[in-house]
Amino acid sequence: MTEALVRPAGDAPQWDMEVDVLVIGAGACGMAAAIAAHDAGAQVAIVEKRERPGGNSSLSTGSVPGAGSRFQREAGIVDSADVMIADLQRIAGESDLPALTQRMARISAELCEWLVDSVGARMALITDYCHVGHTIPRLHAPVSRRGQDLVDDLVAAVERREIPLAVNNPVQTLYLDAKGAVVGAGIGGPGVEPSRIGARNVILASNGFAANRALVAEYCGEIAGAEYFGALGSEGEAVLWARQLGARLANMQAYQGYAAVAYPHGSLLSWTTIEKGGVLVNARGERFGNEDIGYSAYARHVLAQDTNVYAIFDERIMQLASKEDEFRELVEYGGLKKATSVAELAAFFKLPADTLGATLEAFNAAAGGQAADAFGRARFGMAPLTGQLWICRVTPGLFHTQGGLAVDDNARVLRDDGTAIPGLFAGGGAAAGISGRAGAGGYASGNGLLTAIALGYLAGRTAAADTHAATAA
Repeated sequence: MTEALVRPAGDAPQWDMEVDVLVIGAGACGMAAAIAAHDAGAQVAIVEKRERPGGNSSLSTGSVPGAGSRFQREAGIVDSADVMIADLQRIAGESDLPALTQRMARISAELCEWLVDSVGARMALITDYCHVGHTIPRLHAPVSRRGQDLVDDLVAAVERREIPLAVNNPVQTLYLDAKGAVVGAGIGGPGVEPSRIGARNVILASNGFAANRALVAEYCGEIAGAEYFGALGSEGEAVLWARQLGARLANMQAYQGYAAVAYPHGSLLSWTTIEKGGVLVNARGERFGNEDIGYSAYARHVLAQDTNVYAIFDERIMQLASKEDEFRELVEYGGLKKATSVAELAAFFKLPADTLGATLEAFNAAAGGQAADAFGRARFGMAPLTGQLWICRVTPGLFHTQGGLAVDDNARVLRDDGTAIPGLFAGGGAAAGISGRAGAGGYASGNGLLTAIALGYLAGRTAAADTHAATAA
């Protein structure tokens, strides 16, 4: 792609259109930002380079963690931001922006309630079990576990408010005034004279850089060999803009992987199948690590195998995972195979039956408390595995990057010296996340959408307030 440019707007810029807040990107972050800014009294417009809204938000499970929400209280679940902070810090470790984790946790309950009450999102608390990285059930998601349903609800909220949303309109240029404040953007496709939109505040809600192979190799080399399964628009414009603006980048080596993308279907094999007691084996019929570290952290272990990899679980786990629409579709499309014996299971993919049988026997002994697990797994869900068994060939994937522009508590973009760039906010894949400084081990379920929507929400409200303050002055 052509590297984005940052240019001076000129002494007396001629704008084709002017708004209080211009949102760049129409994923969950961008639409949340636009809704929050509009509801705070700002005139808002959204531009999106792809042909439809959604981005990585559409491909997610639509899950947003909220600690201490009223939905938890109604379910009799006791939780707090402090407990969530401890969970996130435990799994993420060191971070370039430790205060961001606290900010996200403390606003998480308010955010989930806002999504339901003000946006009209059809979300409910997931109480079946705790997800990766969380010690308490706190994920709020569409009943379908489809991010597209959340995106559809956000689009409907944007439409009800008559907020302009222009798809197929990539940003070519960010414009600066003489003091270095961002004051607008040039919009339009390659080779076309851009339309110039002036804005008192610009919110970067574009995606990350996982589809930019050069940037992935530069910052996230350990997963560079994995296939990318995220949104096609994740090309890293925000990183390129940041380099030209003198903005600080943070947590650039962190990413979200997925250890079990169904092959060749390309859809996610629900991690419920592993979290609740399933295992991953290679073509030699052997386990190769502790699956309990989570779907993101385990992706590089799957990538490191020199063979095909397979997920194995039993009928009880299969029925539990079938609550999720995408999993049911994978079953309907023939992505999984069922067997009544280990020998039959092994025959599907020509795995060595004796070795596979020994692997499952050792795993079941550990799950049943008769022996220590060879790889240190301590949580076994519904295992030992019994009865009918299911198998699915899987491949590791890179889903999205977790590094990006450093932001403050209200999503303002920061320079290296810690000062804010006037007129510029960031969220979603454009901003740094809360999954640690490097690698995929720090990704807790829902981290991506939490920072996307929360930073969009904060950016929209703050940008509207700044606009009102500037007008009053």
